[in-house]
Amino acid sequence: MKNNWITTGAIFGFLGVAIGAFGAHQVEKFVSPEMMEIYRTGVLYHLIHAAVILAIGLAGNRKFFKGALFISIGIILFSFSLYVYSLTSVSAIAMITPVGGVSFLLGWLLIIISSLKKNET
Repeated sequence: MKNNWITTGAIFGFLGVAIGAFGAHQVEKFVSPEMMEIYRTGVLYHLIHAAVILAIGLAGNRKFFKGALFISIGIILFSFSLYVYSLTSVSAIAMITPVGGVSFLLGWLLIIISSLKKNET
């Protein structure tokens, strides 16, 4: 399972860099500055949380794996909804974003709770 989280974090990291570069070189030409800022927010949260997932995988401590799962869900729901919203301006898509934010929060909360427990691998 440890390698799965390393792979997941690396894939999310790769996608975050690719999506960020695409935004900087292509998207910026076609969207308003306001929508570009929304896009950048998605990339920022995407990359930060990809690094967290990678760190959890590298640490290999199973007690943090549930946190990594919720953070992964957060990337998909939060960041990807911001990408789609910023590119399409379909406001219904933006309604998914808070669910992703809650997933991030739950992931972090699970990491906090797990860190307070005695070492179990």
